[in-house]
Amino acid sequence: MKRATHLALTIVTAGALALTALPGLACAADSKKPVAGAASSTPAPVKTYIDTSQLTAAPDFKLVDLTGKVNSLADYRGKVMILDFWATWCGPCRMEIPHFIEMQKLYGEKGLQIVGVSLDQGGKDDVAPFAKNKGINYDMLLGTNEAAMAYGGVKGIPTTFVITQDGKIYKKYVGVRPRETFESDVKALLGI
Repeated sequence: MKRATHLALTIVTAGALALTALPGLACAADSKKPVAGAASSTPAPVKTYIDTSQLTAAPDFKLVDLTGKVNSLADYRGKVMILDFWATWCGPCRMEIPHFIEMQKLYGEKGLQIVGVSLDQGGKDDVAPFAKNKGINYDMLLGTNEAAMAYGGVKGIPTTFVITQDGKIYKKYVGVRPRETFESDVKALLGI
């Protein structure tokens, strides 16, 4: 009897170990059943061209774009991101837009994604016609106070973050900057 119990216990343990070794398998939070295709909690490594080990992780966000889709920082993993907090009524912010449009054209296929985070109180009603009129070709998200606070309490706009492929803050700029400043950062991060 002891031998049969020991054998059954060995088979159950071996089966459990085999299940944990299968890739793409995880357990649902409310059960012990495996869930096929569940995402790993550790993101896959991404290629960066600089050492990012000493940089601070960018705060995650969940913000709605002009189509109503929710976007998060993880959606941009693997790309160099320029995250620009701005508003339609802000003169210096408007000065940077043509540079961002051109940079998205030039470097988008090489791994750059520019993301505007509008702090306009009118939300989509203010931003959508403005973006269409200006020909903005990059992602436009509707900002929240929570997102602004997560990024250090954006005190002035434009406030722009350059974020590495692995989601770390490379540079922060408060106030308008020339295109060359951003272009230099982007080239360094893309390795070009």
